[in-house]
Amino acid sequence: MMADARKFLVSGATSGIGLAITQRLLREGHQVVALGRNFTQFESQCSGALTKIPIDLSQLDELPKQLNEIGKTHPDIDGLICCAGRGQFGSLEEFSFAQINALMSLNFTSQAYLTRAFLPGLKRQKRGNLIYIGSEAALSGGRRGAIYCASKFALRGMAQALREECARSHLHICIINPGMVKTAFFDELNFEPGEEETNYVEAEDVAEAVNLVLNARAGTVIDEINLSPLKKVVQFKKR
Repeated sequence: MMADARKFLVSGATSGIGLAITQRLLREGHQVVALGRNFTQFESQCSGALTKIPIDLSQLDELPKQLNEIGKTHPDIDGLICCAGRGQFGSLEEFSFAQINALMSLNFTSQAYLTRAFLPGLKRQKRGNLIYIGSEAALSGGRRGAIYCASKFALRGMAQALREECARSHLHICIINPGMVKTAFFDELNFEPGEEETNYVEAEDVAEAVNLVLNARAGTVIDEINLSPLKKVVQFKKR
């Protein structure tokens, strides 16, 4: 293992952006503690110093105990990369009360729980990274995106506040806000990015941004990165 290799916990590691980040970290010689719901296809896609932990971050009642156990098993975590989340869109009145709670719970509250569980240890170490995968929806509210945007605005607000809270502990806090990324994120949605390569961001682009953040000089913090396709094109699927 590399002399400067570190150990990162990655949520949402089994698909899309989280998978690309996990693969990049392993190629760079780091250890990864991967959190995800379904590892069926995971082993054939990743190799290296990898620990797999099946967990459903949407089950908030069980999460504190589960995270506490992970922390006991892995007290040497050097950083968190929070990628878990999903998309759901529609006008506000199209959401049930339960759907509002579920989307906010996964996209924001579970990320806050993760941070709360590992932040004390990172502060004691006086080093580490907290990286959150946000969205362009965290920058501007959009039609039919009230709850999704709210979840990402909340995540961005937390990252900004933590930046102020954690500077004296030498922790680096960053949020990365991609535009439409060509992943399975859109499989269950009625729209997707255009087909031209200039119409979307790739998951590997986000992984490259994460690598940039992790290799920044110790005295410099990259607070926020916004990634956008060169040409924003949205196409709706035929039903």
